[in-house]
Amino acid sequence: MGTLLIILAILFLALIVILPLVEKYAPKGEVRNFGNLTRFIFPLMALLIVVQMVRYYFF
Repeated sequence: MGTLLIILAILFLALIVILPLVEKYAPKGEVRNFGNLTRFIFPLMALLIVVQMVRYYFF
């Protein structure tokens, strides 16, 4: 269980670092109208999964 949480934490932190880099160096040819919150969907989903796992195993 501890190993799984460590792996998920590392993946979550990597996503936080990689996402801004991908957005910075992405091609600028396409106009984006997605809004500011759409880039947080996947990190928030990962956080939700981790919170649900902690809640399931510890409470």
